[in-house]
Amino acid sequence: MKLAEDLHMRPRAGRQAQVTVEWDDIRALNIAHERFLGGLPVADGCRGSVLRSWRRCHSQGVRADHIQARYHQDLDFRGRLGLLAEPVLDDLESKISGIKVSALLCDEQVRVLARRVGEPSLNAYCDSIQLAPGFGFPEPIVGTNGMGTALASRRREFICGREHFADSMRSFACAAAPIRDPLGGAILGALDLTCEHDDAHLNMLNLVDETAKLIERRLLDQIRARDRALLAAFHRARRRAGVSAASWSDRPVSAWLLPEDRLESSDRIVLLEAAAEMISAGRTCLTVVQLRHGRVATLLCRPVDDGVGPAGFAVEAVLPDGALRCLDSAAMRATETIIGHGNGSGPGQEPPARRSPPSAATLSAAPSPPSQSPPWLVAIGEPGVGRLALLSRQRLSLLSDAGRLGSSLDVTRTAEDLTEVAVPKFADFAAVDIPDAVLGGEEPPGLGEPVRRIALSGVRPSPHLYEVGEPILYGRSTPQAICLASEESVLEQDLNTAAGWIAQDPDRTERIRAEGIHSLIAVPLRARGVVLGVVVLYRSGQSPPFEEDDLLLAEELVSRAAVSIDNARRYTREYATALALQTSLLPHDLPDQNAVEAAHRYVPARGGAGGDWFDVIPLSGARVALVVGDVVGRGVQASATMGRLCTAVRNFSDLDLPVEEVLAHLDDLVERLDHEQQARTPAGNTIAGATCLYAVYDPVSRHLTLASAGHPPPVLVRPDGRVDLPDVPTGPPLGLGWQPFETLELELEEGSELVLFTNGLLHDGSQDPEVVLAAVRAARTRATGTPEELCRTLLEALLPAKPRDDVALLVARTRSLDGGQVAQWDLPADPAAVAGLRAAVARQLADWGLEELSFSTELIISELATNAIRYGGPPIQVRLLRSLALICEVTDGSSTSPRLRRAASTDEGGRGLFLVAQLAHRWGTRYVREGKVIWAEQPFPDAEPPDTEPPVADPPGISGISGR
Repeated sequence: MKLAEDLHMRPRAGRQAQVTVEWDDIRALNIAHERFLGGLPVADGCRGSVLRSWRRCHSQGVRADHIQARYHQDLDFRGRLGLLAEPVLDDLESKISGIKVSALLCDEQVRVLARRVGEPSLNAYCDSIQLAPGFGFPEPIVGTNGMGTALASRRREFICGREHFADSMRSFACAAAPIRDPLGGAILGALDLTCEHDDAHLNMLNLVDETAKLIERRLLDQIRARDRALLAAFHRARRRAGVSAASWSDRPVSAWLLPEDRLESSDRIVLLEAAAEMISAGRTCLTVVQLRHGRVATLLCRPVDDGVGPAGFAVEAVLPDGALRCLDSAAMRATETIIGHGNGSGPGQEPPARRSPPSAATLSAAPSPPSQSPPWLVAIGEPGVGRLALLSRQRLSLLSDAGRLGSSLDVTRTAEDLTEVAVPKFADFAAVDIPDAVLGGEEPPGLGEPVRRIALSGVRPSPHLYEVGEPILYGRSTPQAICLASEESVLEQDLNTAAGWIAQDPDRTERIRAEGIHSLIAVPLRARGVVLGVVVLYRSGQSPPFEEDDLLLAEELVSRAAVSIDNARRYTREYATALALQTSLLPHDLPDQNAVEAAHRYVPARGGAGGDWFDVIPLSGARVALVVGDVVGRGVQASATMGRLCTAVRNFSDLDLPVEEVLAHLDDLVERLDHEQQARTPAGNTIAGATCLYAVYDPVSRHLTLASAGHPPPVLVRPDGRVDLPDVPTGPPLGLGWQPFETLELELEEGSELVLFTNGLLHDGSQDPEVVLAAVRAARTRATGTPEELCRTLLEALLPAKPRDDVALLVARTRSLDGGQVAQWDLPADPAAVAGLRAAVARQLADWGLEELSFSTELIISELATNAIRYGGPPIQVRLLRSLALICEVTDGSSTSPRLRRAASTDEGGRGLFLVAQLAHRWGTRYVREGKVIWAEQPFPDAEPPDTEPPVADPPGISGISGR
């Protein structure tokens, strides 16, 4: 029959243990154990808490094939815990009567204090396997087990079968729960149920947990009994001092509370905190406390011990006039009387400097008649209780300060905040060590990798601790390495005996000990199941060593920081991903073109890369498109959207569409993307809010055409120094699609500068382009530098060190193609004129030194001109441009675009455009107001054309062709 059935245990809501791996899967556990001992990774087959225990055992040198429990001869079996737990254990023994299960009570060092068994025959068996009072089962000695592991992890544990680290314990099942001090939270011991593996059941945890709570309740009752005894002793002391017993001991506690209208709440808190400090000091003392409105109160702390009751301290107050209705000199005389009858060493000792909360036994007294009024009772309690109250106050203050952790999405800044919170309220020194991978936003590496110290705070400089920025490789036996391997906190109360810590660097640790550092806590930075690093806390000098209950506070503090650091790490990874995506989509090197001299900058925001972009796109006819755009938002979504829009702009530009049509097509694209996004995720982000400024500059005509979709206008700098903002018609942002876009045309002198920018440059929040206008005017007043220098000057003048929005900046200085680089002819609609055109083109190429291109160019011009005459309409014009390549253009008045096709062997025509496509590097069609332009571009021969530009002459002897 199963143990659970014998005990009539049933699962209870909220109490059933949650186990993700079957603890009775012997085969899987055996495999996991063998892999662990062989140094291989254990991915499954073992619960996380058990695996962490195995890591602790391995790091502390526990052997799986041999263990030996130690016997402690000087153990006090009848101590406080043993006496209080005895009635509870008797009741538990009656519950398990007749069942093959043993109940064990151990102290905080995992030494067995008492044993109860269900069947008397188990006594001999338990003795043979050393499950007997006096033997110790700490995890570092016997490996994973119920009692030792519960105290090591400071929570209830269930260990069954092969989950035990040692081979000799695999036949047992153990359920254990720690027993805590109800006031201080310190672990006093543990209760364990042990049975055979075949009889195990998870409900054993419920029984052991409930029994441990009963023992804790008896501990609390004992504390309350001591408080009541202290109060009775206080009454007896008052009677000896001549105070009427009827005035105090006969009143219920509720009658002693101060009415709210007689003492301000802030003054009440100050008095109670000062009283708790005095009680925690554990000595007779007298102090003066400053109240509001310049008033003071005198507090007396004296012992309460009439030889019968337990020792404690009471704090009484003499309050000034106005604090209560009336307190006269009789109160002072009563104070002197009590001091004279007190058992302490007398007044005059200074109280502790820091404030604390009231103790668990805090009471406030009501006034007596003024003529007989004694000092008011403020608080009463034991020094230990007062100390715990003082620590409780400090811990609440510490956790309150920890609320600021996570205010920065920066790993280093968050770690620095953690150390500043911990010092000096909790530790004298605090350090945070994190692997470099975590700093870069990646997952932490495996064990054995070095960490880097990223934060260090102390009450004074310490030259012997590892400095910030220093890489550290912790040895396997150090508390930090054990903490990282086991994912559990490690306490070293006395560093003089911490062999593992000393072995890390004997010379350095000796200097650290000489400096006064004596106690250490190492806490893993664990968030979302991942250990990101380790936090090391030190105490030194007169500070008390860390205690077991300090681990709880340290873990609470570090857990808050760990979540913030993990958020910062994930943000860093997302920021790096978005920035990498953003920068990969932006142009790194501007394309070759001869229309403008351009310089650019992209500055990501401190909050993450956004959707700002710029581009310089070469167009046909030596023209160039200048683009800046901004997608509202940040992160990968904004960068990806920016990439799609940037690619779309390039594609629309390649179609040689007019400026306003490019924005119209872009507007349609954004609107379609928004609808698709909303269809996939109705509550998701959309692209609404994207803006764009699109401009096309023609170096032949020196015309600039601009259109804006909700974007700030550019700044225009004339060669004579004039700076202004062109009045560009501003259309709606992309995606709204409710009105057409308008354009502005300007004729620019050569050497004019265009400054295109995104809203991030307007960092003051005014969204006024006049800010940039003034900055450009100031920069150009000082000097006339290159576009590169203007970029740098503007960013230095306008951009803060950490901009709140990303910035795209593009500066373009215009050039022009003069008459020596352009040849143009008007062609009549007569096929016979094509022969003369070919001769004129050949002479022009000879003048430019491009004779090698004569054959291909004549053929291209002949085919394009013939098509224009046959299928187009007047006027027909032919133009040659000598820029970075040789460009041939034929313009006619028809809007019909030619189409490239492959002619059949029997066709008489249809091969002209095919030949053009074969001879030209690029070719295409663009539409103008009067018709269309068919163009073809040929690269220059390997030898660069001469820089000299011979004069262009009209080709003579060509009938019907006018040249320029």
